[in-house]
Amino acid sequence: MGENRRPLLGIESLRKSFGKVEVLKGIDMAVHKGEVVSVIGPSGSGKTTLLRCVNFLEIYERGSIRIDGQEVGYRDGDNRQRRGETDLARMRAETGMVFQSFNLFPHLTAVQNVMLGLVKVRRKPKQEAREIAEHWLKRVGLGHRIDSLPAELSGGQQQRVGIARAVAMEPKILLLDEITSALDPELVTEVLDVVRQLAEDGMTMLMVTHEIAFARDASDRIVFMDDGRVSAEGPPGELMAQAGSNERLDAFLSRFRTSHL
Repeated sequence: MGENRRPLLGIESLRKSFGKVEVLKGIDMAVHKGEVVSVIGPSGSGKTTLLRCVNFLEIYERGSIRIDGQEVGYRDGDNRQRRGETDLARMRAETGMVFQSFNLFPHLTAVQNVMLGLVKVRRKPKQEAREIAEHWLKRVGLGHRIDSLPAELSGGQQQRVGIARAVAMEPKILLLDEITSALDPELVTEVLDVVRQLAEDGMTMLMVTHEIAFARDASDRIVFMDDGRVSAEGPPGELMAQAGSNERLDAFLSRFRTSHL
């Protein structure tokens, strides 16, 4: 019973600064297994920095981030010793990340991009890695483009390769950072449909998004960040209802109400 109560991702009193500017000002957040949590908020509120700290692409100075009970960037203990690169690679493999810009290797085909982490990090034999990569490319609707280079794919297709690459690693949690922000509007739906399917399959996700209607429909909870803090959170309906008593949340949501909410 205690195991079920422990969140898969636990963030406590997280603080992060760039020089003298404090970007995260004491974030507390929890994501449980199978849960989809969306993070919304104005530009500069710290959303992307939060995700990058969870994946230890950014070093956090204070606080704690634990995946399945293990501190992400530091070895357990009082001396806050940073993990070695091999250990960090293992931990990052538990938190698959999909970026705004697709970050595919331009000289590798779609299937080779997906295979790379399976071979290098998971140490899978190449044939097994290819079978896994082909399976996930088919799942995201790209079975017919497995041997295409990124330059031969549309933005939406490249982002779906990025999702396949992350999910193929069997991460405990999937981190999605504004994955539709670099796409033309007509390509957004095809990517969000893939995310919706993963949610229905029970994938645990922490998703930064400006697609408010999608966050409302696909999330178990929504977190509103403002100025480096969690300003409001709750199930989608409850969060929208809080807007009347939260001026900043109301101002943020008002941009989307006319056409989406």
